Amino acid sequence: MTTEPSKHLDTFDNPNPGRDYTISIEIPEFTCLCPKTGQPDFATIILDYVPNKQCVELKSLKLYIWSFRDQGAFHEAVTNEILDDLVTATQPNYMRVRSEFNVRGGIYTHVVAEHRNPDWTPPAPVVLP
Repeated sequence: MTTEPSKHLDTFDNPNPGRDYTISIEIPEFTCLCPKTGQPDFATIILDYVPNKQCVELKSLKLYIWSFRDQGAFHEAVTNEILDDLVTATQPNYMRVRSEFNVRGGIYTHVVAEHRNPDWTPPAPVVLP
């Protein structure tokens, strides 16, 4: 097993492809570099998705996230890159990536990017009395 950063994302078959359910993953140790200063940026990445046929394998996700440590990227760009790569790997029914960057210069940045499969109809919400 590798312990080196990698842009490769492994997947596995969705164990319940006939049911819509949400997988939520929180990654509190994301780092990349500011493309202007080269200083590190720290963030929590929150991934929520409704899988279709494939789910992302967590060890490969960890190594994928680690691969950004030495990469210069604006917050908006890196959030969308993560979403694009995960959508390509898993082809989910729905996916949201939220990046919550730590304070820098008195400013917090939160970026949200979403993907929806156009062939998917989300289930109607249940309203309880």
